[in-house]
Amino acid sequence: MLRIKLTYLLLCCLLVSNQLIQAQRVLHVDVLVVGGGASGITAGIQAARLNVKTLVVEETTWLGGMLSAAGVSATDGNHLLPSGLWGEFRERIYAHYGGPSKVATGWVSNTHFEPHVANQIWKEMASAEKSLQIIYQHQFRSAIVQKDSHISGARFINLQNESQLVVYAKQVIDATELGDVMASARVPFDVGMEASATTGENVQVPATNDIIQDLTYVAILKDYGRGVDCTIVKPAGYDPTEFDGSCLDFYQDTTRIKPGVDCAKMITYAKLPGNKYMLNWPGHGNDIYLNLINLTPAERAIELVKAKQQTLRYIYFLQHQLGYKNLGLADDEFPTSDRLALIPYNREGRRLKGVIRFKVQDISKPFDQEFPLYRTGIAVGDYPIDHHHRKNPAAPQHLGFYPIPSFSIPLGALLPVSHSGLVVAEKGISVSNVVNGTTRLQPCVLLIGQAAGVLAALAAQNKKNDARQISVREVQSILLQQNAYLMPYADVNLSTPGFYSIQRIGACGFLRGKGQPNAWANRTWFEPDSTMTVYQFLSQLPALMPVNNQISKWLESAKSEGLLSVGRAVEFIEGIKKSTRKNTNVTSSNAQVSSSWTTWGLSNYNPERAITKRELAILLDKIVDPFSTFSVNHLGNYTSP
Repeated sequence: MLRIKLTYLLLCCLLVSNQLIQAQRVLHVDVLVVGGGASGITAGIQAARLNVKTLVVEETTWLGGMLSAAGVSATDGNHLLPSGLWGEFRERIYAHYGGPSKVATGWVSNTHFEPHVANQIWKEMASAEKSLQIIYQHQFRSAIVQKDSHISGARFINLQNESQLVVYAKQVIDATELGDVMASARVPFDVGMEASATTGENVQVPATNDIIQDLTYVAILKDYGRGVDCTIVKPAGYDPTEFDGSCLDFYQDTTRIKPGVDCAKMITYAKLPGNKYMLNWPGHGNDIYLNLINLTPAERAIELVKAKQQTLRYIYFLQHQLGYKNLGLADDEFPTSDRLALIPYNREGRRLKGVIRFKVQDISKPFDQEFPLYRTGIAVGDYPIDHHHRKNPAAPQHLGFYPIPSFSIPLGALLPVSHSGLVVAEKGISVSNVVNGTTRLQPCVLLIGQAAGVLAALAAQNKKNDARQISVREVQSILLQQNAYLMPYADVNLSTPGFYSIQRIGACGFLRGKGQPNAWANRTWFEPDSTMTVYQFLSQLPALMPVNNQISKWLESAKSEGLLSVGRAVEFIEGIKKSTRKNTNVTSSNAQVSSSWTTWGLSNYNPERAITKRELAILLDKIVDPFSTFSVNHLGNYTSP
């Protein structure tokens, strides 16, 4: 009898033990990416491409975040900057629909697509990476932090059975929508608007506040055909005056800002392939002010009901008030019971206090700042500074933004100033509140994620607890190998001869492009076929390399010279190499350059003619190689000759 009881107790213990094991799954990886959104999926793909064991943990069943699960499937910006994984994604969108013209269906963007197609493409891209694992329907709960402020992993809960997942990693990437990992790990961050005096930005914000941008619960409407009535049940609290001023056809209160479009044009704002329409209309549309940052997941879900109701009221307004009864919620997009997006479109959350803070001045006048952050660029963007604040009366309504050209985000914006083991991506990078208005857009966020993936992978491979120890140039070099842009040149793409040389030399601050603010299409032009005078060439050399006496001597004698010729350029470049490379016996005569000219992809070698910027960039890159020769720190300053 005693033996039976002991056996029973042993079986019970084994059963309980087994249940505990099942209730807590433990994994060990090189790189953990928390969140499979826009930054998360590109970070995961890129890290895996560098052959490190990578895990992406995503709360929903979809990949791509705001491009897919949030339904924001009309990309903003970077049309002429098809950098890295953003460019790869766009090419797959083109292939799916039959070319660029097939996705230029609305007027807000050059690239429109159905959200479920984006999800499908990201899953296809992820499945091709052998070193990448995706776990779905697991919600982030807490960061694992060691006593020395090192983040070594994270805890999750399985939303299907409430079991726990614990992941230990050499590097963690916070790719959450609101910066939840850094908050859990007590990494310093900012929320809301900084006072103008704090950042030096002329944006007319008198005092720091905690106001963030409006969010949107996106809907995808589908045209079910003339004569079909898709009008939804009248939502509680519906009042058409809420949407007064959303378009010219319903504009009664003239104290409101006059709408810029009629209702027919408003509807086609983001017309998608498949005869569908994305509903993401600011102002008196379906934007809403909700600050979810400090709420628990359960509390956020309750608050988001308000955002869903906002969108449903707007849909009813379009159907009932404006007569678009044939437009109903798409039945073939989101796997949700209400047919709305899986997640909200969060424009802003926590922002890291990073190694650097990227400000408007760094974008508008990058070559005039104390720190040359442009040398550390890892993700390019060209969208204007676009803020949504109309649904919060307490927010400054008339912020004075600088006009900006295209730009490149510095690597230090992804790195915490204090903690190790963490790289920050998505919208949580270290930028001012104002700059978040442009870095938050989809293509830019995709590229931020790709850079985060490179950084975390290198740290894991090199057994560095702190990703701040990874060389800026090493990250940039790998990004270039992955066809990502370092410099935001609109007239230099992957098919441009000398693309990589132009990017490397540009990242040294030499042969500078010309920035041009242009409303919704900001640009920086390299002008590869242009020429320059001898003096113009020599006056930029201090940006290329540490100042020395040789440069001063050249400048004095160059004031009277005309255009820089091919032969004269070779003479200067040989002098630059000798002055920057100790004990070098290598010469670069015109004869030697002539023999290599065609192998470098150049033509028409003639020492007497004026040299172009493209040719000059290639010569400097091939002969001097300042990009590799002069290391830079996260501030953009040279650290070695």
